[in-house]
Amino acid sequence: MAETAAALRALAQNVKAARARAGLSLDELSRRAQVSKGALVGLEKAQGNPNFSTLIRLADTLGVSVSALMEGAPEGRVRVVDAGAVTPLWAGERGSEARLMLTTSGPAPAEIWRWRLEPGEEYPSHPHQAGVVETVSVTAGCMTLTVDGAEHTVEAGQTATFDGDKAHTYRGAGEATCHLIMTVHLPAGPVSGGPAAAV
Repeated sequence: MAETAAALRALAQNVKAARARAGLSLDELSRRAQVSKGALVGLEKAQGNPNFSTLIRLADTLGVSVSALMEGAPEGRVRVVDAGAVTPLWAGERGSEARLMLTTSGPAPAEIWRWRLEPGEEYPSHPHQAGVVETVSVTAGCMTLTVDGAEHTVEAGQTATFDGDKAHTYRGAGEATCHLIMTVHLPAGPVSGGPAAAV
């Protein structure tokens, strides 16, 4: 419970700070991100439990990564993150999950994700802003990657990359659990206007 409360406080502070940097009122952020003003007020008071799609829409609109909204203060030059200590941002009904491990700093940051896809379970992602590039490296099992309607099989030991500005879906394929590492390369500079960001 203490960890959850601390995470909500960090999220509240980060959203408030990012909104101030962007010069957006609560009403304007609500309109652009398509998140209710009530939910935003609660979030900035460290109340509620925002879902994955809400965090993505807020990050896209504010021009930051999802993990930048969730991170506490930096802990030093080297960050070591244990997957077991990271709460999944998406969990499927069959046991699939996605964990955002960290986001690199710098002018063109990258998000590092760990995914587990159970056979037949899928996650459909909306198109991101122009300039977002995703790379998926399958470490075990097999997945079907669908980009702009075209299906591609990616097996253990294989890596695929694609522009994230098209609709895309990740689906567990075969009979075994698929494990993969996803890297989302974000474009340099602030995000302009509309929706987009990772996953």
